[in-house]
Amino acid sequence: MRRDIFTPDHEAFRESVRDFIGNEVVPHYADWEKAGRLPREIFGKLGSLGVLGMAIPEEYGGAGLSDYRYNVVLQEEAARALVTLGTVRTQLDVILPYFLAYATEEQRGRWLPGMAAGKLLTAIAMTEPGTGSDLAGIRTTAVRDGDAYVLNGAKTFITGGLLADLVIGVARTSSDPGDRRAGLTLLVVEDGMAGFTRGRVLDKIGIKAQDTVELAFDDVRVPVANRLGEEGEAFKYLGHNLPQERMTVAVGSVAQAGAAIATTVDYVKQRKAFGTPVATFQNTKFELAAMAAEVEAAQAMLDRAVLELVDGRLSGADAAKVKLFCTETQGRVVDRCLQLFGGYGYMAEFPIARLYTDARVARIYAGTSEVMKVIIAKSLGL
Repeated sequence: MRRDIFTPDHEAFRESVRDFIGNEVVPHYADWEKAGRLPREIFGKLGSLGVLGMAIPEEYGGAGLSDYRYNVVLQEEAARALVTLGTVRTQLDVILPYFLAYATEEQRGRWLPGMAAGKLLTAIAMTEPGTGSDLAGIRTTAVRDGDAYVLNGAKTFITGGLLADLVIGVARTSSDPGDRRAGLTLLVVEDGMAGFTRGRVLDKIGIKAQDTVELAFDDVRVPVANRLGEEGEAFKYLGHNLPQERMTVAVGSVAQAGAAIATTVDYVKQRKAFGTPVATFQNTKFELAAMAAEVEAAQAMLDRAVLELVDGRLSGADAAKVKLFCTETQGRVVDRCLQLFGGYGYMAEFPIARLYTDARVARIYAGTSEVMKVIIAKSLGL
């Protein structure tokens, strides 16, 4: 089905990204998976290409194009090449919006040029042991002491935390028994601050080229000048960006489900069983036909939501519907594709195995499928 959400500028961007991924990512991707992260230099190259600064204003070294469709193109091209771009997606889709929306002019001048150039890498530290999706339960504290906050606490499952130069930490600066959501503040912790340490690099079953770590803050003095936005308003800020964060997961899910179908079609045409190509069996045809229809439906839903997001109209409930449908579709499709590979689908050397393990977290992070259902149910008045 024809897609009409992209302009010629988006397609020109797609060509440059496709070439970059083919030349700079694919040949090295296996090594990056073994290392558990992308090398810093790849961020510099992406910065030089203009990818990291698309949404950053021109005066800070970016292109000034606040158009989420460029982010979509980047994810689609990575999936097409059967790779991921590690923490690039997190930096562009999840973290950068906080700097663009809430940084002061002084902070913008201090941080945005480095982010656009790929010299400053970022992470956001929300999740804590025991909190999960319950951000109102955050226990990390930040106590004001003169011109600084004294930060104490621990975070886990932090994407990109290993190499991050700037970490947006969510901390409790005050408590209100009547409103658990009140009193949270965003503080930017910089690499090298005394008391800021990185713990274990967590061993995940998938997305191996993306580091995920534990972080600890032990009496870290964070200057008040590093606060993003107003004190006590972080819960509102976090909620404001959640639709895009959830859309980002959905975009990856649909693109990777499509990639799974494409690599499976190629495989079944070559693989023989009982002397006959697997592609000739009715079950193979029916399975792939059904999956293609399902992914097409998810793509149509997603494309509509992308345009709603670009126009600033995407509601939290609609973003939850899109994430729920697209990630659950990805899970079903990749599982069925792997089945068509037979025993070879269980072998790590085949891309379908990586697509399978990578897919599982999509139904967990940025809000679990169960949380999405709660949000949708509330929109129905339930």
